[in-house]
Amino acid sequence: MEFFDSHSHYNDEKFDEDREEIIKQTYENNITKFICAGYSLSSSKLALEIANKHDYIYTISGISPNDVPESLEEINLLIKKLEEIIKNDTNKKIVAIGEIGLDYYWNKENKEIQKEMFIKQIELANKYNLPIVIHTREAVDDTLKILKENIVNNKGVFHCCPLNRELVRQGLSLGFYISFAGPITFKNSKNAEEIVKMVPIDKMLIETDSPYLAPEPKRGTRNNSINVKYIAQKVANFKGISLEKVASMTYENTIKLFKIKK
Repeated sequence: MEFFDSHSHYNDEKFDEDREEIIKQTYENNITKFICAGYSLSSSKLALEIANKHDYIYTISGISPNDVPESLEEINLLIKKLEEIIKNDTNKKIVAIGEIGLDYYWNKENKEIQKEMFIKQIELANKYNLPIVIHTREAVDDTLKILKENIVNNKGVFHCCPLNRELVRQGLSLGFYISFAGPITFKNSKNAEEIVKMVPIDKMLIETDSPYLAPEPKRGTRNNSINVKYIAQKVANFKGISLEKVASMTYENTIKLFKIKK
C-alpha cells in the first residue's frame, strides 16, 4: 500500500537539521511520492532543488497570499522571477502553480493586492498549462468569485481545504479537487465527517502540510509525510471504506491532477 502526500513543506527551516534523513524515512514508510510546496520566491527555488534530488518528489511554485508584496510594480517583478523558475525547470518537476490564493486571517489590509497576485498567478498557470494549488482562509466568497471570473484551464485543488460547506460544494462544481489534512482528525473539528462525506473519493487528495498541522495522535509535534496515513485512515472511517481504497484512489487522483508519470 502506497501513499501520495500531495502537499508538504520540506523547504521549511524546521527541516534544516535533518531534511534528507526525514525524506528517506518517509519513502521507507511507503509514502512513495510527495509534493514539496513553494509559497514564496526563495521557498519555490529551494523546493525545486529538493525535488531535483529525488525521483519521487515533485514541487509547486508560487507566491502565497501571506507573501505578497506591497505594490503592483513589485507583483509584476515577482511574476517575472517566478516565470524564470518555471522556464528553468529542465526536469519538469514543477507540476502546478501554488500555493496561491487569499488569506484574510493574517492580513485584512491588503485584500486588493492579494486578489491581484492571485489573478496574475492564475494567468501564469494558464500560460504554462498547469493546475493551481489554492490556499484560502477566511476568504471563501472572494476566492470563489475570482475562480468564477478567471477560468483556470487545468483546474487544481483546494489545499488543506477549510471545512466550509459552501466552499466545498462550489469548489467541486467548478471542477476542483479537495485536499484534506490534519484538521479532519482534530477532536474540535465538529463538521469534519459531514464535509469529508460531501467529497467524492475520485475528487479527493490527502496531505500533511508538513511541518504544520500534525494530525491526531501526533498533534503538537513537527509534522512529516509519514503522518498522511492518519488522515487517510480518518477518511476511510468517515466514508466506511477501506484504508487501501483511500490510499489507492488519492494516489491516482494526485497523479491525474498533476499529470505525473508513474
